[in-house]
Amino acid sequence: MTTAADRRMPASVRMRRALTNGRVTAVLIMLPPALILFTFFVMLPLGESAWFSFFNWNGYGAPSNFVGLENYDRILNHSVFHIAVGNTVKIVVISLIVQMPLAMLLALLIYKKTPTNAVFRLIFFLPYILAEVAAGLIWSFVFDGNYGVTASIAGGLGMGNVFILSDPDWAFAAIMTVIVWKYFGFHMMIYIAALQSVPQDQIEAARIEGARRLQVIRYVQIPAIKPAIVVSAFFAIIGALQVFDVIIPLTNGGPSNQTHTIVTYLYTFGLTRLNIGFGSAVGVILFVGAVTVALFYQRIFMKRAQG
Repeated sequence: MTTAADRRMPASVRMRRALTNGRVTAVLIMLPPALILFTFFVMLPLGESAWFSFFNWNGYGAPSNFVGLENYDRILNHSVFHIAVGNTVKIVVISLIVQMPLAMLLALLIYKKTPTNAVFRLIFFLPYILAEVAAGLIWSFVFDGNYGVTASIAGGLGMGNVFILSDPDWAFAAIMTVIVWKYFGFHMMIYIAALQSVPQDQIEAARIEGARRLQVIRYVQIPAIKPAIVVSAFFAIIGALQVFDVIIPLTNGGPSNQTHTIVTYLYTFGLTRLNIGFGSAVGVILFVGAVTVALFYQRIFMKRAQG
């Protein structure tokens, strides 16, 4: 940490100190490899995507059919893209108002270190460990109207065959159910770690003062883990912008393109149709949106949580 006295020192003295304590050496050794990897695997692909987005290109040979902003115009006027953006926003909202409160509730119930709670933590965390594609395939069987669990329940109620994933009104609700089931365990573990770090003497002091269980949660534990909640919400928002692997095995964006997110829209209308220029434009829009959300969130909410 740099103190006020250090800042008043001449630059030559500060440099000599940095050289003797090994900081500059560590930076010179560790920074170049990180910069090289970041340049080759992040900056160059982003730059190429931005360049390809100005071409009508199928991915073969060098791009030559320059179309300017035509790809962006097609995207912004495409009704399916509007649906994809709306679905992505819905996932963000459901993650914030359903997934996170559910994770918080379970964390408050099982955050104490006991053998029984450890078993429940493992059970609730297992869906997050499961691969997204595997989870999608499992739930596609659950929702199957002919042979799955849904078919058995519907048959027992005398409703006949019910095809949830083929119904435009219910397919995306089914997807959001799977997303909540898949990722709430991740947020639960964040809250458990934060709750375990809350000083026990604060909780005991509140109880001595006559605070009830809900009052302890509201006025002691929740304020104490506010930074963890802010970080959890950030992960929920960024994760919602990237949802892909769960949707493909469930609906592949159907029926009638009603369950696309921005990423599945990019995959379907860009990569699978060999319209790489169009897909690159979608990727650029997604990147700009994600960076904007991240910067805004960090400047507004994370600073408040730290303050």
